[in-house]
Amino acid sequence: MSTSLTGTRPLLHATLRHDGRRFAPWVAIATLLTASSVVVYPWVFPDVAARRLLAVAIDANPTLSLIFGPAHDLTTVDGFNAWRALALGGFLVALGAIHAVTRATRAQEDSGQADLLASGVLGRSARLLTGVALAVVGSLAAGVVAGVVAALCGGGWESSLLLGATFTASGWMFAGVAAVTAQVGSDARTASSLAVGTLGLLFALRGFCAALDAPAWTLWANPLGWTLQTRPASGDHWAPLLLAVALTGALVVVAFVLQARRDFGQGAIAPRPGPARGTARSTWHLAVRVNRAPGVTWAIAFVALGMVFGYFTTSITDVVASNAGVQQILASGATTPDELTAVFLRTVLSLVGIVATVPGVQVLLRVRSEELDDRVEPLLAGAVTRARYYASHVVLALTVVTVNVLVAGTLVALLASRAGIGVSFADALVQGIATVPAAWTVVALSVAVVGARPVASPAAWAGVLVSFMLTLLGPTFGLDDWVLGISPFWHVPLTTAATPDWSGSAWTTLVTAALVAVGFAGFRRRDLAR
Repeated sequence: MSTSLTGTRPLLHATLRHDGRRFAPWVAIATLLTASSVVVYPWVFPDVAARRLLAVAIDANPTLSLIFGPAHDLTTVDGFNAWRALALGGFLVALGAIHAVTRATRAQEDSGQADLLASGVLGRSARLLTGVALAVVGSLAAGVVAGVVAALCGGGWESSLLLGATFTASGWMFAGVAAVTAQVGSDARTASSLAVGTLGLLFALRGFCAALDAPAWTLWANPLGWTLQTRPASGDHWAPLLLAVALTGALVVVAFVLQARRDFGQGAIAPRPGPARGTARSTWHLAVRVNRAPGVTWAIAFVALGMVFGYFTTSITDVVASNAGVQQILASGATTPDELTAVFLRTVLSLVGIVATVPGVQVLLRVRSEELDDRVEPLLAGAVTRARYYASHVVLALTVVTVNVLVAGTLVALLASRAGIGVSFADALVQGIATVPAAWTVVALSVAVVGARPVASPAAWAGVLVSFMLTLLGPTFGLDDWVLGISPFWHVPLTTAATPDWSGSAWTTLVTAALVAVGFAGFRRRDLAR
């Protein structure tokens, strides 16, 4: 083993120097998430009455539990910070760890950089250990910086540091997962998709079990559930994090065993050989073929998502009946059970729409990666025009979004209509269809960014992040309508209302058209791979 690790120290030093900065955004996002919670909370909720109203508002929207987990104590700064940042912050740091490990392992093999490194004095396992070490150091930095900054901004030291430790634990666990998938996948994209898919599945299951107040063993069976069991500010239990450390060690050992047995540049999941003659006869077929594997994966994911969200929707009556705060709202006449169910359904389907924008954005970002790999210029050197090439990917991105929303929406509608909660199949399905134009707008932003300003391609994710934060948390914080209106999902009409207002969908459609036009104009004029 010592021989296989030869050269790890200089390689790690060089990697931290050149690639360490790529982890900095994940550290910054996690820190901003916790610091903003501590700073904003006393300002937005200055007294006990406001904080109790916050608790009632969050209890009245069970969808929030799917993402943020249970709210144990919203009457204190630390309790609010733990609710808002624990699950989401850990998810983000885990994503950063996955990308760090994949870049240092399979991505280097795909690009040929690993061949150059192997030509020197470098052991077989040095790159894997370097990737894991980079993710471990980055995750540790994210946890320490986020915890210390939150404490300096006014949070309690123990609860803030424990919250940061959950970020670190999540990053470490999925550094181990990514180390394993890097040996299983046949290329970097497959390895990353397997790791991110595992993260997404465990995250959804944790949220589902927490929202439905499932038996405790369901959370203990989920590695991401261990971080919830720490309960910062309402228990401060450090012991569950030991399980995360143990799992990380076990996964890394498995990764090294697999790495020692696989061939260089290969994986346990071997890619299928291509046809003897190319079958892609048009730019549309090419776009579909390039994105086929992730497209199928996302389609399966949305079938599962539709089942989970559909089953979750059927529990709305039980959630309402068991919540004293919601019962007080209903008793006051401020709303009715049918109205509450309709709003809840719109929120669930809006969340489906936000998630559906992710594969759409990925299709557009694949255009940029194909450019950088010098695969687009040979196509455009022939009879294929830029507009035709770009249009194929734009249409595919919008189609993927539409199909995924409708698949999940149909399953939600089917389950909700059979649950006896006062929702018909047609009403729920129409509500899902009404979500599609908002999802198009988010994807259209990536069309404009990739087409006109590809050097700022990370900004393609801005629409997803802004829509997520404003749609789920904006109303809770009492933000003005003009701020909430920045998210296209704020304009999704409540289709079960007596007179639905479709003007918002019309405006989002116009914005979509304008952004797509900007993207096409930019793609026709700019230099490729610049």
